[in-house]
Amino acid sequence: MNDVLTELQDTKANLKLVISSFSDDQFNTVPFKDSWTPGQVSDHILKAVGVGVLYGNTKPTTRNHDEKVAETAKLFLNMDIKMKSPDFILPSNAPQNKQETLNKVDDTFSRLIEAAKTLDLSLTCLAFEVPGFGEFTRSEFIWFYIFHTQRHIYQLKNIAKALGD
Repeated sequence: MNDVLTELQDTKANLKLVISSFSDDQFNTVPFKDSWTPGQVSDHILKAVGVGVLYGNTKPTTRNHDEKVAETAKLFLNMDIKMKSPDFILPSNAPQNKQETLNKVDDTFSRLIEAAKTLDLSLTCLAFEVPGFGEFTRSEFIWFYIFHTQRHIYQLKNIAKALGD
């Protein structure tokens, strides 16, 4: 597994590439029954990446600060299981602007990369707990954001195929 900065940069680049592959019309097209549009998937990704959590209150960690990374990867990178999104990160039903979305991806991932470079990643975040996982360290949150985004990049590539890209 690459280091966190390399993974963040690669994930950002791959997300921007797949979003860019959609035409403006396709970006708001439902590709098949019970699917989100590419714009909605992108909106969901951005809502899920809570950079602010990394800057919230923390406490010293009393375990290996990367202890939950492998378990998170195993769950989120298993494309054979379908997950249900928590309501608070469900995408909007409003049409999404592709260029604005690309700008938000750039900004959000740049802030994540800056956090990974400058914060003590071993501290445990207190602002939010991931359902089913409990408290995460800053490092685990960053890896969670990476794995969650990679899962949806896979989904976006499948949507692109369905839309005939």
